[in-house]
Amino acid sequence: MSETNEPPQIPPIIPKTANGPAALGDDPAERVPIKNVLGAVEAILRHPRRLMFQLRQPGAGQLIGAMLLASLVCSLVYGLIIGSFSGAEQWWAAPVKFTGGLFLSALICLPSLYIFAGLSGSTARAGEIFGLVVGLLLLMTVLLIGFAPVAWLFSQSTNSILWMGFLHLMFWFVATAFGLRFLDAGFRQSNARSSAGLKTWTVIFMLVALQMSTALRPLLGRADTFLPTEKQFFLTHWGDCMKLPDNAPQSKAKD
Repeated sequence: MSETNEPPQIPPIIPKTANGPAALGDDPAERVPIKNVLGAVEAILRHPRRLMFQLRQPGAGQLIGAMLLASLVCSLVYGLIIGSFSGAEQWWAAPVKFTGGLFLSALICLPSLYIFAGLSGSTARAGEIFGLVVGLLLLMTVLLIGFAPVAWLFSQSTNSILWMGFLHLMFWFVATAFGLRFLDAGFRQSNARSSAGLKTWTVIFMLVALQMSTALRPLLGRADTFLPTEKQFFLTHWGDCMKLPDNAPQSKAKD
């Protein structure tokens, strides 16, 4: 009796992989609960998918509240760094304005994000979208805390309000870019068919935040009133600041 050896299949059968990112929760590490604020900060820096998965679970409100509190504290601390440039009433005014402006900008833009998410085919619920925006704020403010020592050094060693305005603006742009990248990743995990809505919202959010910084001016310099008495577009305000003496601590701030 002769033996017959069947030839191997060529090419070998390869399991099919789904297009796009893997589903949240496929990795067991993503299902590990986040128990406190430090865990949320650690997750958003090292394993953001874990945070995205937890935002979809029942009882995510407690996690969102902890993230909101952490971002509030971080923004107040960075506001103190901004206020240290001019001192005096800016020690309390700058933290209040910076924190209020950042959170108010996000709140103003939240409804439009929910609408764009729906138009893009996203399955994310309102609570999940709110959690992603809070995650954006948390990542932004944590990054700003990382930049705080550099900002403090320059605020104590230079009188140039234009340079300090540029420095804070640059740090804000970098932090916002990383925050928006987190938001985009969460947006894609919600089965959105198109990224056009989020890109449009990104432009809206940045314009609102920049205009808010002008509406709450000054953040760096000092003024006779807590809020400005005249309306101004942020590009016009920046142009006016470029004409100011470089070492005028009482003048209005660029950012």
